[in-house]
Amino acid sequence: METDKLDIPVIWPDYFEDCEQCIDRLRETLTGMDGMHGVTIDASHRIIELSYDKDLLTFEEIKERARLLGVTVAERFKHKSIQVIGLDCPDCAMKLETAVKRLAGVAWATLNYATSVLIVEFEPQKIELKAILKRVRDFGYDYEITGAVEEPRAKGRAPRSARLVLTFISGLLLGAGGIAWALGASPTLFSAFFIASAVCGGIFAARTGFLSLRGLALDTNFLMTAAAIGAIALRDYSEAAAVMFLFSLGSTLEAYTVDKTRKSIKSLIEAVPTSASVRRNGRIETVALEDIEIGEIVLIKPGEKVPVDGTVVDGESTVNEAPITGESAPRDKFKGSAIYAGSINGRGALEVRTTSTTDDNTLARIVHMVEEAQAQKALSQRFSETFGRYYTPVVIALAVIIGAGGPFLFGGPYHQWIERALTLLVVSCPCALVISTPVAIVAAIGNAAKSGILIKGGAHLEALGDVSIAAFDKTGTLTKGKLSVHDIVPFNSHSVEEVLAAAAAVESRSEHPLADAIVRKATEEGVAEPHVSFFEAFPGKGARAVVDGEAIYVGSRRLIEELGIDLPGTTAIAELLSHGSTVVYVADPRSLWGAIGAIDTLKENTVDAIRRLKTVGIRRTVMLTGDTAQTGRAIAKQLGIDEEHAELLPEDKLAKIRELSAGRNSVAMIGDGINDAPALAAANVGIAMGGAGSPTAIEAADVALMADDIAMLPYAVDLSRRARRVIRQNVSFALIAVIILVSGALLRYVTLSTGVLGHEGSALLVIANSMRLLKPRNV
Repeated sequence: METDKLDIPVIWPDYFEDCEQCIDRLRETLTGMDGMHGVTIDASHRIIELSYDKDLLTFEEIKERARLLGVTVAERFKHKSIQVIGLDCPDCAMKLETAVKRLAGVAWATLNYATSVLIVEFEPQKIELKAILKRVRDFGYDYEITGAVEEPRAKGRAPRSARLVLTFISGLLLGAGGIAWALGASPTLFSAFFIASAVCGGIFAARTGFLSLRGLALDTNFLMTAAAIGAIALRDYSEAAAVMFLFSLGSTLEAYTVDKTRKSIKSLIEAVPTSASVRRNGRIETVALEDIEIGEIVLIKPGEKVPVDGTVVDGESTVNEAPITGESAPRDKFKGSAIYAGSINGRGALEVRTTSTTDDNTLARIVHMVEEAQAQKALSQRFSETFGRYYTPVVIALAVIIGAGGPFLFGGPYHQWIERALTLLVVSCPCALVISTPVAIVAAIGNAAKSGILIKGGAHLEALGDVSIAAFDKTGTLTKGKLSVHDIVPFNSHSVEEVLAAAAAVESRSEHPLADAIVRKATEEGVAEPHVSFFEAFPGKGARAVVDGEAIYVGSRRLIEELGIDLPGTTAIAELLSHGSTVVYVADPRSLWGAIGAIDTLKENTVDAIRRLKTVGIRRTVMLTGDTAQTGRAIAKQLGIDEEHAELLPEDKLAKIRELSAGRNSVAMIGDGINDAPALAAANVGIAMGGAGSPTAIEAADVALMADDIAMLPYAVDLSRRARRVIRQNVSFALIAVIILVSGALLRYVTLSTGVLGHEGSALLVIANSMRLLKPRNV
């Protein structure tokens, strides 16, 4: 466990300093985070003192949790993503990550072997980026980083093609030595073949091991090299050659297969061209994407990839948004339509006004978040790394004891104990266990991203795979959120026109989806809108306004009942409710004017999505809505949802999520990510819809469906459950392999070469099993 202590300046609302409950809530929220050891808040100086486990909790997670309470962490820390080039073993990744974490001024660092991305948060006042990059170079790696002025790079590790060639030569020399030995050639000849094979197969491993040793770390490369040198010292040249050839071959194959998972995110990056046709000064110019400014007009020809986020200003076409949203059906685009970088234009030509820079468009945000998500460590990965942190030094110590003390304690030839010790060195790095989780997570998150699903980390992937209850907000999630008025029932001698005019006047100042429907209906009917001199909203209930000098209320049954007005139990209202209509009432402080019924259309595929959720293992579906109980029941029945909870205020939805999460239930909350942020945060997994068009939705949730459609939700759940199964298989297999290899080495059933074969073979099998998650599957 590596604990870090930080004093963090924060920015919070002014009322916080006079609100002890607010300070206590912030302290309790942060203290309740897994891995947080201590929280002290200095309210007068606006500083939070934190003590937390850097292996269990990231600084980004702390900032996000504070942000949900209205507290912003001051920009004291910088955040950099560094692509480490030439990372060739999972154990090396752990050693480099640990070395970077130990630098003074580094708040948090993580290096995922499966992606080769090192993410670092550091205090520029205490450490410069150059010092972090120097630590990477000290381990012999090259790097790529965006937006930094860098010193000339170190040459870095060997190109993979060179290593492949030398591995091939090592294999040929090993084979030649074996043939020479079988034919009874001179020992000098076949020994020379074996030594040359060991040198060719081990030259890069030896160099890498030396660089790691210089960084005070013992990685797999060093241990394999030490074993080969020991074998040569014992004149067991064939074993030395076999160790280095098999290790080099295994490492090369391992790097090749892991690259397959890395390409899942690279394919997203390649979805955008490097330049675009821009209208400037009356001419069409080809301009690099990074030079295009917001507001410029970009021309997109038929069949071209869309280079920018923007709004169509001229032309019509169909656009394939599958690279962004995962939706296979092309979307019609015309003047005023939003369009996303990475989409593919159809047969029409479009002119688009850019609305964001290249670094901040939808695809860039997705790529950035996927890279960060792939770097986040799941609980099972933390177990594997913790196991490896203790396992390796214990086995190395055991090897030293056996090699040095075996002949004296148990008797027998000295060289046999040395061979046994060298074999233990070969199997002392549990590489298969270390990569059992991260490779699976990278493959699953990459698969999800290509399908229009953004899962923000391995912990969230595992949590989604454990969900048993799915709770949905109704409006905008299960329904289109675009209501239309279909009936108006007047009361107390008021006319339909009076009811509609009064309601439209009040709702003209409101932002509720129903308000737009009422105002639109009044416009369609040509109803004149009265003068409004005052407006007040009652969240979750309705609104009040002064219309032509008279107070008018428009809202739910609860609001009208709070006014002390009795609602008539008429057949007309009962019929509205039975059809799933949302009913609002119009009243003055003394009497009811009328009721307005509006209906919200269900989204396409919603019924099918609910059905498929149950087939992938969701035991219970729940709908949360602010509508009346009758409306909620009608819609839940149409969708096949197990239970509904109606007439809920935002705080009621939050309480209901906490109630559903009681016991061992794992709950996913699905909403729009904007109005449902508290409920999303309270659920075990928060899932936001429509992430492609809403950065807020992406930020608010653990999982974001880039399309505004729940059709991909069953796929996300199924993929997460598959990932959990694969991770369990990988961890179980890797632990069994460790037990067999160590036991075999101690009992002399495993030789140096078979130890290497088992070590590399188990890692390759784990990778191959994880790669199954790259393949899409129909659900």
